Amino acid sequence: MSALTPGYFSPGNSFIDFLRREAPEQLGFDSAASHISSTGLTGGAGAVPGGQVAPQATTIVALTYRDGVIMAGDRRATIGQQIASREIEKVFPADAYTAVGLAGVAGLAIQLVRLYQLELEHYEKIEGAPLSLQGKANRLAAILRSQLDLALRGLAVVPLLAGWDTSPDRTGPRGRVFSYDVTGGSYEERHFTATGSGAVFAKGSLKKLYRPAGSARGAIRAALTALNDAADDDTGTGGVDRERAIYPVVAKIDARGYSRIADAELAKL
Repeated sequence: MSALTPGYFSPGNSFIDFLRREAPEQLGFDSAASHISSTGLTGGAGAVPGGQVAPQATTIVALTYRDGVIMAGDRRATIGQQIASREIEKVFPADAYTAVGLAGVAGLAIQLVRLYQLELEHYEKIEGAPLSLQGKANRLAAILRSQLDLALRGLAVVPLLAGWDTSPDRTGPRGRVFSYDVTGGSYEERHFTATGSGAVFAKGSLKKLYRPAGSARGAIRAALTALNDAADDDTGTGGVDRERAIYPVVAKIDARGYSRIADAELAKL
């Protein structure tokens, strides 16, 4: 077994910075950028009409309610006008009190969320305490900024972050939602937001359905309806598929932490 390099013993609480320094090939994003540069895949072999070369994850919504925050993502992935998958998952726990939802290139999105989960876990192990929710939002923004080259090549990932703010000195609502752009810009949303191909339709639906002091049940129902409304006008969004019993992934984050709503409960709603 080879000896560990000095980099393994260097101070630092960022797992991604450590990987970039010691094993950049493990990041995935950088190797994808190199592959695109060498093969010209943005419109060549393996591409479909419209220039897409990989499945695209589509619509994510997030909204606050009186006791927390709800995030939901449809299950469809597309390549151009073709359905690549009806059962892809786009909403994940980042840690015990945070959820991240991802629209954009599906493979890179899944890689991003895995790295982000490791980043938060690594920070907590090194520092002995978890990052604040604002710190988590900033870390995700930094990851996106580091991958701007891929976004400019057409392989963008655009996330949403939702979580319960556990800071003891927090005076505002503890359920918080952050949206992003491809450059890593981070924006806290006051009540609700959406991202992905059906975002404009989902936001239009939420404008009418959103209730700031509503219950979790009401917020989940609003999220499902927003995804269904988006699916009605956007071919990339799947909505609820009762025939195949495929329901969106819906996560609730409150004072007890992250939990996923069971399909049986979604079927009732």
